[in-house]
Amino acid sequence: MPAADAAPESWWRREAGELGRSLTRFGPAPGPRWHLGLQAATAMAVPVVVLSALGRESVALLAATGAFATLYGGRLAPRERIVVVPIVAAVLWVCAAAGVLAGVLGPVVVAAGLVVVAVAASVLVFALSVGPPGPLFPVLIYGLSAHVTAPSGSHRGVDPVLYLGVVAASLVFAWVVTAVPALRPGHRRTPPRRLSALFPRVHRDAATRTLVVRAAVVAIAGTAASVVVDPERAYWIVGAAIAVLGVSVSRRVALSRGIHRAVGTAAGAGAYLAVAFVPLPGIVLGLVLGALQFVIELVVVRHYALALVFITPLVLLILGAAGGSGPELAVERVVDTAVGAALGTLSSLIVVPGRTPRAVQ
Repeated sequence: MPAADAAPESWWRREAGELGRSLTRFGPAPGPRWHLGLQAATAMAVPVVVLSALGRESVALLAATGAFATLYGGRLAPRERIVVVPIVAAVLWVCAAAGVLAGVLGPVVVAAGLVVVAVAASVLVFALSVGPPGPLFPVLIYGLSAHVTAPSGSHRGVDPVLYLGVVAASLVFAWVVTAVPALRPGHRRTPPRRLSALFPRVHRDAATRTLVVRAAVVAIAGTAASVVVDPERAYWIVGAAIAVLGVSVSRRVALSRGIHRAVGTAAGAGAYLAVAFVPLPGIVLGLVLGALQFVIELVVVRHYALALVFITPLVLLILGAAGGSGPELAVERVVDTAVGAALGTLSSLIVVPGRTPRAVQ
């Protein structure tokens, strides 16, 4: 075989082998993460346990969404997180409120709002270098809020005012949890950096523009694809696609994350089915969610597929509280994830002209 024909075949074999190996090995540990896991687990479990103990199990699991705010700024000093987490919490609450309003106005508005939220969140996250987990959670909390509060058939939906109050309270509690470490004497003596240093603007960077354009494309394509799959599940498809994008423009990273997301979600759906039919009280479910979140924070930076084995049942348990559980829900999310992961992976072909984007491969 001529060398010219052998080279592409060799490249594909090498890339396929690398992707396959990524599923069987852990990445390097960036440092201790148990404290971040403990914060996220506490922010997720305590509101659920408290509301369940007070007899409000119908909304207790939805209070777990407040813990999403603790997932941002994990690399920052504690006194810096005091400033950053409430900003993230405010953005998440606005997205939740937008989802509630869109749900009242109807499916067309929900779909249009999903695209707007995905693009706006991507602009904020990428242009201000917010970092992981990127624009994923604004998209998910918008879609979840529209889904749980909008009436659908025999499902009346959660009271919007009660829901937004629960989300606000859980976000405030999440901020308090992340602020506690800053009370230690060693951290009190370390002055925080200014916001301009925490969020450096890079909106003119070609890589940033590439990520924003990719997010816009997958938001539009994912919303359009949901018309065929199921319009009520558009936010999951778009969320899966944006999760594959991550915060890197590397095509190899996008392909790897797409494969990891599909494999991890399928395995996580199986794990969900193992507990979905067990009649656990709300207090126990809160503890289960907290344990899952703790493990997620430990492994997500080292093995994305393994993290999704725990992320998937966690999210499906929250969604189950909003009406719907069992094998149908698990199968739907696997299908949605496959569609979203494919869109996110294909979007890596998009490169905005300009200065060479960083790390494109």
